[in-house]
Amino acid sequence: MSEAHPVPDALKERWPGYAWAAAATLACTLAGLAIRGRFDLVNVAMIYLLGIATVALRYTRGPTVFATVLSVATFDVLFVPPQGTFTVDDAQYLLTFGIMLAVGLIISRLTENVRRQAQEQANLAAAAQTERLRSTLLASISHDLRTPLAVMCGASSSLAEGGERMSADERQALARSVYAQAREMSERVAKLLQMTRLESGAIALERDWESIADIAGAALARLREALRTHRVVLELPDDLPLVRVDAALIDQALANLLENAAIHTPPDTVVRLRAWRREQELVVSVEDYGAGLPPGDEERIFAKFEHGVAEGRPGGVGLGLAISRAIVVLHGGRAWAERLPLGGSAFRFTLPLEAQPAVPAEAAA
Repeated sequence: MSEAHPVPDALKERWPGYAWAAAATLACTLAGLAIRGRFDLVNVAMIYLLGIATVALRYTRGPTVFATVLSVATFDVLFVPPQGTFTVDDAQYLLTFGIMLAVGLIISRLTENVRRQAQEQANLAAAAQTERLRSTLLASISHDLRTPLAVMCGASSSLAEGGERMSADERQALARSVYAQAREMSERVAKLLQMTRLESGAIALERDWESIADIAGAALARLREALRTHRVVLELPDDLPLVRVDAALIDQALANLLENAAIHTPPDTVVRLRAWRREQELVVSVEDYGAGLPPGDEERIFAKFEHGVAEGRPGGVGLGLAISRAIVVLHGGRAWAERLPLGGSAFRFTLPLEAQPAVPAEAAA
């Protein structure tokens, strides 16, 4: 048995144009039959010309030529005397046919030029955007890693050159400084890699039914040191529905928002984490009471490599909020920032709610 040959992709892409050409010709024919007897044939020809122009504006040369040939043949057989044949008694109709073909080809060529120029402009814009991102990335990396590298170099140099003359506490302080800066660098590089994976679609969700309170607890436990100078207030009702999410990713998205609040607010201020149900989605909100976002920065702050004004430690590579939004969007939600009426900022995201899983009979007993 012979194998079926797949249809080439190029043909799959072009066949809608030919179908539209046939449909346009049919529509023009019906319109021509409706006005035949009340208008001259030149008006009927103009209807066909309109159909050809429409196809030429939307599709490439092939469908345009097909629409032109089909229109000329149909117009000749149904309308040009003697009707029912391809014979043309009046030579002026040959000129009409030629004009129809020429107009279709001219419009098609102009449209192709416009499409090509638009594609070239889009390619140039994409290349420029890529170059800007590359330059921003290099500048961000060099800037954000310069300080920890300098600290590590200074501390390690001091240990290497005069460690034997230092007390145990001094050596331990320098070693801890090297460790802290190395961990900071590792976290920043990890964020860069994850942002790349999120944008390339390389991350597959491992969804399961989770409690947002459990995810929040895990995130807060990891950020205990970062939030030690802040007062954390939790408002997580016991009756919140479960969400089907990738817990590790939502944990990171929430942790990024909490860490952002810790970095950009003064010590002893309140960081409030709350969640509530709104129709068919769960809303999670991290609210702080620092200086708040400048007007108009509610969207800019989610862009890659954007930094706010840090109150505590350095603000990082500027990817935390971008990663949080990418993770939330991957789950079918949305993330945004708001200025609070009494001062401060709220960073919120939603997660879609699905039908809750049935409780097993032995668990309900």
